[in-house]
Formats: sequence, C-alpha cells, structure tokens
Amino acid sequence: MRVTTLTPNLIQLTTLPRVFPVSCYLVREDDGFTLVDTGIRGAKDIIAAAARLGAPIRRIALTHAHADHVGSLDALRAALPEAEILITARDARPLAGDRSLDPGEAGTKLRGGWKTCATKPTRLLKVGDRVGSLEVVAAAGHTPGHVAFLDTRDRALIAGDAFQTRGGIAVAGVARPLFPFVAMGTWHGPTALAGARGLRALNPSLLAVGHGLALTSPAAAMDQAIAAAARKWGQQPAHAG
Repeated sequence: MRVTTLTPNLIQLTTLPRVFPVSCYLVREDDGFTLVDTGIRGAKDIIAAAARLGAPIRRIALTHAHADHVGSLDALRAALPEAEILITARDARPLAGDRSLDPGEAGTKLRGGWKTCATKPTRLLKVGDRVGSLEVVAAAGHTPGHVAFLDTRDRALIAGDAFQTRGGIAVAGVARPLFPFVAMGTWHGPTALAGARGLRALNPSLLAVGHGLALTSPAAAMDQAIAAAARKWGQQPAHAG
C-alpha cells in the first residue's frame, strides 16, 4: 500500500498503484480519522497506516457502493466495531444487494462491479450533511447515490469516481484508453457531467479521486474534463462555476 500525505489533514492510501490503482483516504479530525472509501482489500494495511499516523479510525464514509470502494468494508467493520458507517440511502441499497433502478431514473441498469456487504450503515447521508470537517456534496452519475466530500477547512475535495486522473483526467463516463474502467462502470453520463459541474463550482484547492494521483489547483484540469464530457453528450462546454 502506498501512503501519500496530501495535506496536513488528508492522506491517500493506494493499493496496486502500478496496475489498477484504487485509493481511499484518511481525513484527520480532532477525535481520530474519517476513512473515505475502503479500497478493494487491505483492511489490516489501512488500520496499520492509521496507527502509524497516530490516530484511530472513528468513522467510514463511502462515496458509493462499487466493489473497489467497499471491498474492505466488512473486514474493517469486524476489526473496528465501534466505527460509524456512512453512505447515502440510495447507494445503501446496492451495498445490501438491491441493484434495481427507481422509477424515473435514467439509464437501463446499474453498471460496474458490485459487492454485497453484510455491514449495515449506522447513518444515511444526505447532501449538505457534515461528517466531521467534511461536507457531503452531490455527485451522482457514476452511481445514482454517489457523493463527494469537501473539507471545509481547506477545500480539498474527495471526489470518488466523479472524476478520474489515471490515464488522464476525465469525468465519469468518458473513457480514457489507458484506464477505461471508470467509464465502463458509470451508470449515466449526462448525470455525471452535471455532478462534475457542481464539483467544479466549489473551486476546490485539491482534487482527490478513487483512481489516479491527486491534483492541486485543479480548476483548469476539471474544466478540460468537463468540456470533453460536454462534447461527448452534446451539451454546452462551460462549467457550472
């Protein structure tokens, strides 16, 4: 596991960095860490990394329920039974095995790899909620209930799969030839584009994603990715900010 300190409050943990990089994040709070996503595997490594950094994991907040983001959830829950488990109500359903669409939801089916977890959420998140210093931000499209987390202290944005940087920056649903997997797993591209525009409007200081390196001062790169997605889906290229 590669451990990268991005800011005083944000640490990136990456498994398989050269092959299929999957990142989760430790966010430092006064009472310990919030873990954002859990990766495919590596619960012991995640717990050990937190211990080396000097604080326990108090809560686990999930951007969405794809297997590469919840793969270690059950093992972490077993090792950390007091930790809070947080996810949106919409993505709590596929987490528990229900991959049906709601009436009126676009698209024909949910896409991507899923893992049914035994772990149940202790709290269902809504846009605008706070998780310690993190604000829950709308970012649907890759999955119907996908969210991102904005650190209100320094405006670092943990975007899950709303964007990728592996193989070049892209909005979810826009395939990058060297790493097409985020696009392949995206439920509805135009919804993802709307979510990406909303994230860009936040003017984040740093963009941290599920697949790829974090970007500092990411505005220009986000604009580039949004323009490409707008061309793909026949929309105006201007970002929401």
